[in-house]
Amino acid sequence: MLRFIDDLAGAIYDVFKIIIKLLCYFFAGVLIVGIPLWLIAKFFELLYH
Repeated sequence: MLRFIDDLAGAIYDVFKIIIKLLCYFFAGVLIVGIPLWLIAKFFELLYH
């Protein structure tokens, strides 16, 4: 029974680790690509408004 609980805890840990890694990659992409792109769009919007 203890082995089953240990395996189950390990599987849950792996799933949460993957989810957190995916979220980190998503937010890093937003910071690296999304924010500068938004700032460039705002600049041109102010320039040609």
